[in-house]
Amino acid sequence: MNVLWAVWYATWIAAAVFSARTKTQMKTDMGGWHRYISGIGVVLLFAPLRRLSKFGPFPALAVGRLWTQSLVLGWTLFALAVCGLAFCWWARVHLGRLWSGFVTLKDDHRIVDTGPYGLVRHPIYSGLMFAALMTAFLRASPAAFVGAVLITVGFSMTARIEEGFLRRELGAETYDDYRRRVGMLIPGVG
Repeated sequence: MNVLWAVWYATWIAAAVFSARTKTQMKTDMGGWHRYISGIGVVLLFAPLRRLSKFGPFPALAVGRLWTQSLVLGWTLFALAVCGLAFCWWARVHLGRLWSGFVTLKDDHRIVDTGPYGLVRHPIYSGLMFAALMTAFLRASPAAFVGAVLITVGFSMTARIEEGFLRRELGAETYDDYRRRVGMLIPGVG
């Protein structure tokens, strides 16, 4: 599972060279609480806490497996995590040069409401949250589930920050129309 995420992350970062020039960047987004919360979630989801429990604050209860799954269930959870990450890539490719790692306004920015953006307003965050949850089910530890929850909270906060910024920059009426038609992170919800 770690290899899957590492490959996704490396290709995600490498693709940043294809982004358009930034017109306006929201400076407060770069170090906000939402980023710290997500970061702690990533550590809990991926760090080798079982090995660290001998030396630190992670008792065996927090990092031990809650259950063992069959080979079929394990591969199913892996495949579902792949689907979540593939959904992210579909959204990234569909967004094209408008993508950014931070809340920004690009040259010629506009509301994209087709493809995955016609299903949810933040498909990259939705895909990452889903993949993190499937990873937590595969790892089956309390720490992994707390990590997935923190990732979800952090990205939900980022989505709300992004929405406020885009509403101001692209026009409240236009963005509100998009919000009425398309769910925020789950199709038809919010």
